[in-house]
Amino acid sequence: MKLPVRYFGHPDLRKKAQVVEKITPEIIKIAEDMVETMVSMENAIGFAGPQLGVPLRIFVIREEKCVADDEYVFAEPEVIINPVLSNPSKEIITMVEGCMSLPALQVDVDRPDTIHVKYQNLKGEYKEEALEGFRARMFMHENDHLNGVLIIDRIDSKQRRAVEPLLKKIKSKYN
Repeated sequence: MKLPVRYFGHPDLRKKAQVVEKITPEIIKIAEDMVETMVSMENAIGFAGPQLGVPLRIFVIREEKCVADDEYVFAEPEVIINPVLSNPSKEIITMVEGCMSLPALQVDVDRPDTIHVKYQNLKGEYKEEALEGFRARMFMHENDHLNGVLIIDRIDSKQRRAVEPLLKKIKSKYN
């Protein structure tokens, strides 16, 4: 079942998500619904629980992969439960980021190039990864949502003032 997306201004986006205590059939159904919602949206590469009204530390992602002739395809969706990020690199990379909860907004966001993550998958298995580049950025972006943080919180005040009119439009259109 597709879940309704929360847009800028919705209070769910500012709440800290709760730990998933146990992977139950209900959690599996929530994850399946989150994946279905992501896949149904042409440009979506990730959703965190709070963006879809799920107040839990869970997110779904699908990486874009470049194949022959510069064609991009999506990798299989992944479900990430209770992520814990650590050891961010000192090297910071600036990249344009967008967000499904902030339609039409793209801003430059500084993030560490590498990070370490521990999490559970939907089978309950514990995983650890050293992430770099875009995959690291995806995890950091979605993890921010689990903590009530949006990309607009990661930009300087000048950039924030510049996007304020668009934020007002998003808030009035979707809420």
